[in-house]
Amino acid sequence: MNKVYLHKPMGKDELLGRVGGDGKVYDERFGPDEYIGWVNLEDGKIYASRVGPDKYIGRVKINTGEVHLSMFGPDKYVGKVTKDGKIMRHKHLAPDEYLGRVADMVSVTHGAAAFLLLILPTNEEDLKQLAREAEEEAQKKAPSKSSGGEKPKPD
Repeated sequence: MNKVYLHKPMGKDELLGRVGGDGKVYDERFGPDEYIGWVNLEDGKIYASRVGPDKYIGRVKINTGEVHLSMFGPDKYVGKVTKDGKIMRHKHLAPDEYLGRVADMVSVTHGAAAFLLLILPTNEEDLKQLAREAEEEAQKKAPSKSSGGEKPKPD
């Protein structure tokens, strides 16, 4: 069983879920864990679970650990999974960012499934929340408009 942890700077890493030996991914919940998707261990294709047919969301190059997100047009390179379980997010013109790890990872396919199904959605939600908070703070600090700039009405 591969446990997936989200990196928390200056704190204890957060357990997000697990990836089973068969490639099935589970989100950690209070009570029974929720099944959220799976990875094909032979070709590296990753699928999100949903009602009806599962949705293809990305793939991993098994020999290099490069993770690609499925998009309209060419797939987008989003990061890399190392053989020791570290999950790195690609940053353009900057060093890759460490996002988390998979403890006791069996193969990079397990790590890539954890990256796309557990870590990336959690990280995106955190970034959106930080952006909302920054916007609210900026609105509080913005000076209020006074009525002194209005043109006087002619009598």
